[in-house]
Amino acid sequence: MKRLLLALILVLPLLSGCTKKENEIVIGEYDSLTGSDATFGLSTNKGVRMAMDEINATGGIKGKKVSIITLDDQGKNEEAAAATTRLITQNQVVAIIGGVASGRSKAAAPIAQSHKVPFVSPASTNPDVTKIGDYVFRVCFIDPFQGLVMAKFATENLKLKKAAILRDVKNDYSVGLADVFAAEFQKRGGEIVADLSYQAGDIDFKAQLTQIRSKNPDGIYIPGYYTEVGLIAQQTRQLGIKVPLMGGDGWDSDKLSEIGKEAVNGNYYSNHYTTESSDPAVTEFIKKFKAKYNETPDSMAALGYDATKILLAALERAPDLSGKAIRDELAKTKDFPGVTGKITLNENRDAVKSAVIIQVDGTKRKFISTITP
Repeated sequence: MKRLLLALILVLPLLSGCTKKENEIVIGEYDSLTGSDATFGLSTNKGVRMAMDEINATGGIKGKKVSIITLDDQGKNEEAAAATTRLITQNQVVAIIGGVASGRSKAAAPIAQSHKVPFVSPASTNPDVTKIGDYVFRVCFIDPFQGLVMAKFATENLKLKKAAILRDVKNDYSVGLADVFAAEFQKRGGEIVADLSYQAGDIDFKAQLTQIRSKNPDGIYIPGYYTEVGLIAQQTRQLGIKVPLMGGDGWDSDKLSEIGKEAVNGNYYSNHYTTESSDPAVTEFIKKFKAKYNETPDSMAALGYDATKILLAALERAPDLSGKAIRDELAKTKDFPGVTGKITLNENRDAVKSAVIIQVDGTKRKFISTITP
């Protein structure tokens, strides 16, 4: 009952009712609105809602208002699957905007695929997500590219020769990034001197870090989520390890600095966009987002916005609102002018786009460089 009440509280501001109406197009969304990585879901949802508000302000699509039903997956794979089933079978949504975590998308997307309901993930980077089927799309780059980006930056910019890896062994995202980084770093002449693991929810990493310290790496790659990364950064510095720490887009939350404090400063991660961009599309998005939410949008907000915009554009072009018609138009997406870059969906329904390297500086995120495919 408590869970259902929470879902209703979150949904009520976003829609005029949970049943499908003739004069509206209903889209579903699940996200981690509570749980250890809730900032991801909350940010994504803000981007989604802003895109929805904009389309409705211009008259909607095909003369109909677009409504969004958002359910909380609580950061759990089984809840993401349950939310997807409910959105399709009870709410009869025409498409689903999936959440951030790859593991949850791998649990939810097969359900959308089996019902032939288009599924668009804003930020699930694990390569296997879109392999689930031809109704599954994403607007973010994938782990092989993100892992390559940081391996290239580590060897060419930071001039690292020896690296250690600390991965979340139960997280598809973290494992995928770690595997690619290791392969690419070695391919570029580097040596992986340690490859150790932890699990989400752990709070003590000193045993692993002590082992890593004994190997004298030039840098440590930690492709996890901000909750654990902040603690790892603190404990790394407490053990006297002063080498650069590196990660992926799972670091991108203000909570990283709140948890890791000074220990995260000066470290690097790959990301989808930078707020320092001078691109008019980016500056206008940030301006509107700040006006609406009184905060600066992180990459999850930008990806949620882009995912929704691409889906809405496909809905507008589709001859009807059948799953196949929407799917076919999504597959045609090419050079879409997104906030996170110009987006083309390739034959695997993955976004082809550039990545940026960001350096943490307190609450600021300094742009370092852009890496193109």
